[in-house]
Amino acid sequence: MTKASWQGTNLPRVGGFNRAVVLDTIRRHGEISRVELAQRTGLTAQTMSNIVRALMDDGLVTENGHAPSTGGKRRVLLKVVPDACAAVGLHLDPERITGVLLDLAGGVLLRTTRRLPADPAPAAVAAALTRTGQHLVRRSGLPAERVLGTGLAVPGPMDSAHRTVLDPPNLPGWTEVPLADLVEERFEVPVVMDNDATAAAIGERWSGCERRTGSFVYAYLGTGVGIGVVLDDQVHRGVSNNAGEIGHVHSGGGRPCHCGRRGCLEAYCSMRSIVADWREANGQPEPTSVAAAYDQLCREAVAGNSAARNVLRRTATRLGQSLASVVSVLDVDRVVLGGPALRHVAELVRSRVAKVVNTQVWAPHVRPVQVESALIGTDAAAVGAASLVFDHTYSPRLNTLLGS
Repeated sequence: MTKASWQGTNLPRVGGFNRAVVLDTIRRHGEISRVELAQRTGLTAQTMSNIVRALMDDGLVTENGHAPSTGGKRRVLLKVVPDACAAVGLHLDPERITGVLLDLAGGVLLRTTRRLPADPAPAAVAAALTRTGQHLVRRSGLPAERVLGTGLAVPGPMDSAHRTVLDPPNLPGWTEVPLADLVEERFEVPVVMDNDATAAAIGERWSGCERRTGSFVYAYLGTGVGIGVVLDDQVHRGVSNNAGEIGHVHSGGGRPCHCGRRGCLEAYCSMRSIVADWREANGQPEPTSVAAAYDQLCREAVAGNSAARNVLRRTATRLGQSLASVVSVLDVDRVVLGGPALRHVAELVRSRVAKVVNTQVWAPHVRPVQVESALIGTDAAAVGAASLVFDHTYSPRLNTLLGS
């Protein structure tokens, strides 16, 4: 079941929360009248009207025509102003940097990608991330004051209190790298950072509007595997802000993982491991590029190659088994699959994961689980990174209401 909408409160000293509730409700619906807005937020007409007036004065919301007549006076519709502001999103992958410029409505204005420096030392990567973001802002022609900030989506684990990336398995030599600060010093705009799977989940929620309300688990499939968790429209980050590291949960096998342990899900479901399984099945040599070899595997699977399809089917089965456990523990009814590893094979993987999840999940007759493909495509982490900026600035947050 999805949650209809955030509810505001008419208690004093919660103006910031109410403002966020109103803006979020307008954004989700695309267009909405003041009457319906008051009904959905639970705010008094006067409180809601004052907030709408302030949002219009700030250029975030505008009137946009009228709703169809129902016999009385036609209602004026409100919508967010997409170009009121923008945010840069940068995704750091062990092979490349992807950057996007996102508008307030979740639309991608610009996109760019570049390979990591030949020597991916932290300082060099921070400089490359900064150049990517600056390039997007220059191309857009937007005034600097309309760019709210930059979001970074990075491989975990991370220490959010110190804004550092901690020993990511696919970036050797990175130990306690204060990446957010390094980029912020160079870019001279506010920088927020989160792990790539959580960022992708936030991007899906922000851009998906009404289609992504309530609760869901977002499985991000890229170089590695991770999940982002959204519960009742709130992103769940955990005690250390590292929730979702499913890639290094034991999945029932004994295969060595690059993290040093054995049997991790990522040892079976990462791009590198999938390519290795395909090579073994076909007797192929070591590829010069894992990404290129994986792309070829997926294209052949779509074309009907049985060996490629079998490898992906086994991968999807193991992924579905792990996700069934997550779904049963969290009691959610929706799984979203996204990330660059699904570029050509989204439906092939989705259909198998859906079958496995609904076979193995606890009490499927009480809570049938929908497994869906992501709405925001293969640039999910970069879009999510930009959405981090909007989420931190405009989304309703319980800690705002609680004063924590």
